[in-house]
Amino acid sequence: MFNSSNFNVPEPELLKTLLEPLLEDFQYWFGRSRTLLESQTINFLGDEKQADLLERVKQAQQQVSTAQMLMRATDNQVGVETSVLMPWHQLVTECWQVAIQFRLENPVD
Repeated sequence: MFNSSNFNVPEPELLKTLLEPLLEDFQYWFGRSRTLLESQTINFLGDEKQADLLERVKQAQQQVSTAQMLMRATDNQVGVETSVLMPWHQLVTECWQVAIQFRLENPVD
């Protein structure tokens, strides 16, 4: 899941500059998505798909937290492989699409 000094890892400062804000963004969007999925009934998803999406968001939040913790514990000597980042990006995109459709179907007066 994570690469370390046995791979070609960029300088720790570069990891901190690039990866740290990206992980914070993932946490932000997963948090917003989780709030929506836990607080609203999303009719177009149905109960099963909504529960599945919520579970995937929770799992991704835990994975991002682990990556953040490892970065802090190793003073940014640990990075996250692209193969791990891409599913998180895809999940955020899926959540955005759900949120947009939900807002379109449930406008705030």
